[in-house]
Amino acid sequence: MSEEKTISVNATAQKTFLTYESVKSHTTQDDLWMVIHGKVYNCTKFIDEHPGGEEVLLDVGGLDATDAFEDVGHSEEARKILDELCIGELDPSVCDII
Repeated sequence: MSEEKTISVNATAQKTFLTYESVKSHTTQDDLWMVIHGKVYNCTKFIDEHPGGEEVLLDVGGLDATDAFEDVGHSEEARKILDELCIGELDPSVCDII
């Protein structure tokens, strides 16, 4: 199965969909992805800047980190940073789980 697919939403926008399977393969300090609220984030470039340390991110790498993200109570600034790290959404047509 392909790691990602892109569909056109309208004439100017496209969405990239990724599978849980592909997210699970990005779990290292040099290649770190996670899912939060159904969106996929590449956190690799942010790992050294994360105020909570790299271990916090590595613990949820390749997983759905929604609960962990919300339990901390991140600020609006943190949510804006998260927006910049978004690389796609989970593919709703694939029902694999982490």
